Amino acid sequence: MRMRIDVVWCEKNARPISARPRRHGSVPHRQHRRLDLNCAIELKTFELRAPFYRDYPTPRAFSGVSASQAYKVLQNEQVGRYMVANRELHAGEEIVTEMPFIVGPKACTYPLCLSCFTPWPPEPDDKPLCSKCGWPVCGQECENAPQHKDYECQVFTQANEKFNVDAVLDGNSENGVPQLECITPLRLLLESERNVERWNKEIKDMEAHNKIRCQKNQWKSDQVNIVDYLRKRLKFDRFSEEYIQTICGILEINTFEVRTVKGFSARGLYPTVAMMNHSCVSNTSHSISPVDYRIRLRTTLKIPVGGELYASYTHSLLPTILRREHLLEGKHFACACPRCSDPTELGTHMSSLKCNKCDNGIVLPLDSLDSESTWKCTHCDFSTNGQAVRKVLRIIQAEVDAAEAISGADGADAIYERETVMRKYRLILHPRHAFLSMLRHSLTQMYGRVDEYLLDDLPDVVLEHKVDMCRLLLQVLDVMEPGYSRVRGMTLYELHAPLLFLAKGQWNAGVIDEARLKSKMIEAANILKEAVTILSLEPSETSEGQIGLVAKESIIQLEQSINDL
Repeated sequence: MRMRIDVVWCEKNARPISARPRRHGSVPHRQHRRLDLNCAIELKTFELRAPFYRDYPTPRAFSGVSASQAYKVLQNEQVGRYMVANRELHAGEEIVTEMPFIVGPKACTYPLCLSCFTPWPPEPDDKPLCSKCGWPVCGQECENAPQHKDYECQVFTQANEKFNVDAVLDGNSENGVPQLECITPLRLLLESERNVERWNKEIKDMEAHNKIRCQKNQWKSDQVNIVDYLRKRLKFDRFSEEYIQTICGILEINTFEVRTVKGFSARGLYPTVAMMNHSCVSNTSHSISPVDYRIRLRTTLKIPVGGELYASYTHSLLPTILRREHLLEGKHFACACPRCSDPTELGTHMSSLKCNKCDNGIVLPLDSLDSESTWKCTHCDFSTNGQAVRKVLRIIQAEVDAAEAISGADGADAIYERETVMRKYRLILHPRHAFLSMLRHSLTQMYGRVDEYLLDDLPDVVLEHKVDMCRLLLQVLDVMEPGYSRVRGMTLYELHAPLLFLAKGQWNAGVIDEARLKSKMIEAANILKEAVTILSLEPSETSEGQIGLVAKESIIQLEQSINDL
């Protein structure tokens, strides 16, 4: 007997895992190649733990208790201000909602519209400029938008400073457009004068690390592209050089990435949320609306009274060496959190290499907080130095970044390139290494959505490959992004569908009986329920929020199918 099992599946992609914005411009044409399914079989070499869903409690609504009572701000000489729970906080509880003080282009930005941050020019033969100031916008609507009209437009118009269109169109903007570096600092300077009360209360004492930054090349670059440009070219000399450099430091250290409705990147300054200290395993998650850029901060785990609230200011799927380098360079502190301090990365081995001198050895740093530390095999006498390891990681990272730059919109090549890199380095990197985890994250979202790899088209071997990748990724996420984290919710959602498709195929082929079918469907339903619990916390206007709504429909139909057995 054949049974109808409908799977409601959202083919919309969630946001990419890469923290970097996609550079403006198309990906070079690549010869079309189909995936060799043998690589999917080759990658299935690891023993996997199951199940990967967790029985976290349903998020509670706390009537009569305001979010402002959820935390309190403390201060000490070591870390400055930080946030702790003012009462017991439950997983999934919203504790802060905040509008940005300002929003503007990121540092080293691509050419963009100053209002909606869409890459500029919109078309090769269409180069719209603001009729008042002569700087890039999309058209009249963006020209009249308050975030442009009420800020830099007035300054540029008064100074008669035009945007250098020829320099942008004729030059290479891969490393940013120097003339655009001033936009966000200028907006912050102007807002500091207009919103004095909030500036004095929330912004002016934020960390800028001027003593450290003044020794960096970025300080010199900011001096030319921002400080001198504002004071000399724009006659904005009512602010001192030191004051403007402090503004640059506040933005560099404290801003959050925001995404527009069209998916493009900018940065926003959220002074309350920015008070949280960093940990490479955080216990909070934030969502930012692409419509009004309101940030919502919620817990991902249960936090006791007095427990500190942590955010993560780096990519959770990076190995320790690169994570710490990023934090030291961009945030100006050397992280020594429990994850960074453990050579095994809390047992995940996200930094570990396979030993090429013995069969079962794992190569680990003797001191993970020392970038020059010796790395040694756990099973034999092989050792190497930190410099050699960093060189290997840089080579692999370049290939991973190149593969990750290929969008699912580019078709099957997006899958092929990622699988090729995974296969190339599977004998060098630990199965749960950060780079492999990053590639798996992308692949779990692409299988089922990329042309020629839509869910209905996938053979069982690829469905099983997707299941294995989801399970292996969840082994990492259960430690590094535990609880109600967005990436866990998405991965659980990606896992449930191939499980159902495999169960459906096995039932129709007579491989499993009705009892086994029901068991598999219940497993998928439990996984989907947790995905719904997590993704329902996301704003409905985000891609994850939309997938959460689809998942709710899926649960209803799936439970009906189970009850009909």
